[in-house]
Formats: sequence, structure tokens, C-alpha cells
Amino acid sequence: MTDAKGPDPTHRTARRRAHHRTRRTAGRTTYSAVLRAVVEEANRRCDGALPTDLPGVRQMFPDELALVGALQLRWHTRLAGAVEQALEADPGDPERAVVAAWQRTAEALAGVRAVLDARAELPASAEEAAALRTAGGKDRALLAAMAGLASPPDPRAVGIGARLELRARERLHVAA
Repeated sequence: MTDAKGPDPTHRTARRRAHHRTRRTAGRTTYSAVLRAVVEEANRRCDGALPTDLPGVRQMFPDELALVGALQLRWHTRLAGAVEQALEADPGDPERAVVAAWQRTAEALAGVRAVLDARAELPASAEEAAALRTAGGKDRALLAAMAGLASPPDPRAVGIGARLELRARERLHVAA
């Protein structure tokens, strides 16, 4: 039972799902609330340190790798959205749009970017190094593909995306 506005709230399945969400989160800190707090704290500190000292972090994230992975996913999601918006606003120059999107994301998530950069430079484990290398490669392949310079399976995509990221970083530091 749906209409243009979505599922009918009186429908039994919709009521059950809403009840389940409420029951699951009532009186407890949720994963998304903890992650939001971590992102806010990382952005406030902007020191590259992983904020593991916040309430709920140890309960929601079994180890630092899980928390770093969640921050990387938050970064990638925000970057992908910013790229889409930038390309809609400036379809005539996709390279410029992609560089601007990376910069806007880095400004919005400056502390998260600092944590990811610090952890990539000095990872806590070989597993973390590999995970960040893989995720960074996917970010760079996204930049190259969305700029129209390579397709993601193209082995050159990561290198092309790395050059776009470098341009974005250089311009970000010049503007600062």
C-alpha cells in the first residue's frame, strides 16, 4: 500500500519496521550517533588523532580499524555526493568540478581527512595500511572516472585520480 508520498504508515509492515527501529535504539546510543560524534570531534580537533575517547566508541567499534573504516566510508560518501553536485553545477569542465568537489569535501571534513591522512602515513597495522590503500585507490578512481579521464577498471585511473587529488590539495593549501 503505497502512494506518491511513500508507504502507508498504517500498513502493518511499516508499523512493525518503525517499532523495531524505535525499540532497537530506545535508551541506547546508536552507531550513527556515535559516528556523528566522532566526525564532529575529529573536525573540531583537526589534529589527525583518532577520537577513540568519546562515549560509545568502544561499544560500537570493536577496534580502531573499524572506526577508521567508518571514517573512510563517511569521507568517500561525502566525496561522491560532492562530485555529483559539482558536475551538475559545472558540466563543461569536469576536471575543475572534481577538483572543487574534493576541496569542498576536505573543507567540510577537515578533521576526518586529517585522521585518514595521518593513519595512511603511519598505519596501526598492515591490515589498516592495506584497507586505506584500497579505499584511497577507489576514491582516486572515482575522481578520474567522474572527470572523464579514465574508467574505474583502467589501471591508470588511480594515478590520474591521484594527480587530480594533488591539484586539489595544492589549491586547498594555497587558499588557506
